[in-house]
Amino acid sequence: MMIIFDKLWITMKQKGCLTYQLREWCGIDSKTIRRLKANENIETKTLSKICSALDCRLEDIAEFVSDK
Repeated sequence: MMIIFDKLWITMKQKGCLTYQLREWCGIDSKTIRRLKANENIETKTLSKICSALDCRLEDIAEFVSDK
């Protein structure tokens, strides 16, 4: 079971947001972007910053996927 961030890239595209802009708006670094792309663990405060910057909900950027 894991959380994937495929929806983040879709939401960013819909809102016309580039990775660089997201980094600037949220104050996150390139390592965090790499972790998001790799679907690795991300702190909830980072997810909150992203949702605030993109004016969206958590389900617009992340999805829980079962191994089944």
